[in-house]
Amino acid sequence: MVKDDYILVVDDDAETRALLREYLSRQGYRVTAVADGNAMDKALEETGVIFDMVVLDLMLPGEDGITLCRRLRKRDNLPVIMLTARGEQVDRITGLETGADDYLPKPFNPRELLARIKSVLHRARTLPEVPHRSDVRYFRFEGWRLNTAARHLIAPGGVVIPLPGAEFRLLCIFLQLPNVVLSRERLSEMLHSREADLPFNRSVDVQVSRLRRRLQDHERKSAAIRTVRGKGYLFTLPVEIER
Repeated sequence: MVKDDYILVVDDDAETRALLREYLSRQGYRVTAVADGNAMDKALEETGVIFDMVVLDLMLPGEDGITLCRRLRKRDNLPVIMLTARGEQVDRITGLETGADDYLPKPFNPRELLARIKSVLHRARTLPEVPHRSDVRYFRFEGWRLNTAARHLIAPGGVVIPLPGAEFRLLCIFLQLPNVVLSRERLSEMLHSREADLPFNRSVDVQVSRLRRRLQDHERKSAAIRTVRGKGYLFTLPVEIER
């Protein structure tokens, strides 16, 4: 089995790094494993190296995984899977709020991580039930523009707002299906390409809340995404497509 996907593992535990390097390499992935944020930055800045995903531990020396994930989101849209030894729901939600595409609590089965890697990479390259980026340059709504190539949102005043991967996919879904009530379960399936479960139903609420705040920061109203009690969410604004 031959793959071109290149994964950067950031974990301060030497055994975990060795395990993931060996296991993922056997599955056909190229892998670089480093211990902290400084080494992560050096790997990302290495000339000629393009990573497809970052597997990022939450608890790291120096800058923790949350801080590093925020920094990753400012520089590009690399998919991120967060590893956490903590079991509290709040830590998982915080990771998703920061822009992580998925999370996996430690200890974990490497086969489960592999399945999540495949799923996240698939999601990053295909936007379920929304137009392909090659077909649509911009979605427009009430002075806003979503640039599908650069994966950022442009406010009516011209301010450019980078979007983490999950928020970008969520907004694309809403813009493709305006005035359609979308249940949490359906949104979860479309976002995560798998059967919805309780944590990801909650993560849908988190992502909707973050998306609303981004729109409110500039528009000062929350009419774009309306909660339909007992049913889900509805994008209420008219949408135009520029190809």
